[in-house]
Amino acid sequence: MIVCNASARAQDARSLTNDMIGQWELSTAGRDKTCVVTLKGDTTPLGLKLELDKGCGDALPFTKAIAGWSVKGLDIVRLQDAKGQSIIDVTEVESGIFEGVRQGEGVYLLQTLAAARALSKSTDQLIGDWAMMRGSGKTVCGLTLTNTEASADNFAVYLKPRCDPAVASFAPTMWRIERGELLLQSASGEIWRFEADDNAQWRRVPDSADPLILMRQ
Repeated sequence: MIVCNASARAQDARSLTNDMIGQWELSTAGRDKTCVVTLKGDTTPLGLKLELDKGCGDALPFTKAIAGWSVKGLDIVRLQDAKGQSIIDVTEVESGIFEGVRQGEGVYLLQTLAAARALSKSTDQLIGDWAMMRGSGKTVCGLTLTNTEASADNFAVYLKPRCDPAVASFAPTMWRIERGELLLQSASGEIWRFEADDNAQWRRVPDSADPLILMRQ
């Protein structure tokens, strides 16, 4: 049994290694700072080779110390220095999206470059005027999503006059896309999450009998 388990773990590690070979985007959680990383299958004495795009060191200074990568255990992808020590360890939180934390700095994401570029495109497409509606079709507020940077990871959002009291009380000031969700955040840090129904409509989660829906204007 021990031999079988060891064999299964080795197979899982090899499978993850093969899945990781290719181009990835390493970024802050809000994707305001990004770095393209190409993970390769070529071996080195302490791991596998990788290439960092020019400019990575300026965007994410800690990447200057990254010299290779490896898979640890069953599900940890390690970006490591020349001695094999971890610069950042990430684990898969969704299909094709890995997450890791650097102490004192925060959360970083590693996702396929193709998915990251698709996400950038969708973020750009969300800029503009939206109506917040109830499932009944009643409009409760109008708002504008901008590309004006409100903080390191967020963009400014502006409410239009005569919003429903519940929305006016929430008073979102920032928005961002995070793991496929549209997040509205108030000055106090409260967050409302919306999932896409289609390209022009987002529904607040968790769902309710009288849902809130964002619809493109």
